[in-house]
Amino acid sequence: MTALASQPALRGTLREEELMARHTTWRVGGPAQRFYEPADSRDLAVLLQTLPGDEPLFWLGMGSNLLVRDGGIRGTVIHATNRLAALERLNGNRTRVEAGVPCAKVARFCARERLTGAEFLAGIPGTMGGALKMNAGAFDGETWPLVVEVESVDRCGVLRRRKPADYRIGYRSVTGPEGEWFTAVTLQLQSGDPEQGQCRIRALLERRGATQPTGQATAGSVFRNPPGDHAARLIEASGLKGACIGGACVSEKHANFIINTGSATAADIEALIERVVATVLEKQGIRLQREVHIVGERAI
Repeated sequence: MTALASQPALRGTLREEELMARHTTWRVGGPAQRFYEPADSRDLAVLLQTLPGDEPLFWLGMGSNLLVRDGGIRGTVIHATNRLAALERLNGNRTRVEAGVPCAKVARFCARERLTGAEFLAGIPGTMGGALKMNAGAFDGETWPLVVEVESVDRCGVLRRRKPADYRIGYRSVTGPEGEWFTAVTLQLQSGDPEQGQCRIRALLERRGATQPTGQATAGSVFRNPPGDHAARLIEASGLKGACIGGACVSEKHANFIINTGSATAADIEALIERVVATVLEKQGIRLQREVHIVGERAI
């Protein structure tokens, strides 16, 4: 592990009372007390050095896999999407990606660079930072088998490099040093035919469009698949396809997705999640575990 130096001047953008519904794929969520968009990782480090030690922090990517409650978020939200945005080819079939780069952009970049192994990222509606945090996967691919090295920052603003051995990796879960967040990753890929890579990406996206409610306000898969089964099958078998609370409905196309039909509140979505868990437990004897993160304060 090596420490990196940081610069002394803030260069990002700070806003107060920023409505989180503008930044989540479910299009719900109350205001963030403070909302910071860093200029780069060193600027982010400087920000962290200036914050009180007890300041609540929340890191936001593309707002997928996330439910922000209607009362909003206290403290500072750090929005990295398209801010920590470096994406470059390295030697030895390696690629360095900063945490704010959308996963789909990484997939397309690698295919153009004649690199294979990252095509599955085209099916993940989030950033590389989020993919690292939860070991995101799609279409039989997962993030961490590609990882050579990650870069992180702690709340004191210290930038570090770490190896995969510093983390415990599981299905949709990653545990590592407490109080650190990912800022970049180096991926190890393989040489390949760019046409074949692009064809595979197109096939994955077509499969996604055929089986998932793309183009609608969702947050991706709501629940983890239990061992040996699929959450969508259990939800459908429990008669919950099309079930609604307020403006939130279980998708008719894929039962592991909840759609904001246009008028849903975060409270509607959370109540529907709770109903799904209770009904599947009652009818199937299995307690589903959320994949979606729920954060923030309930509205008063």
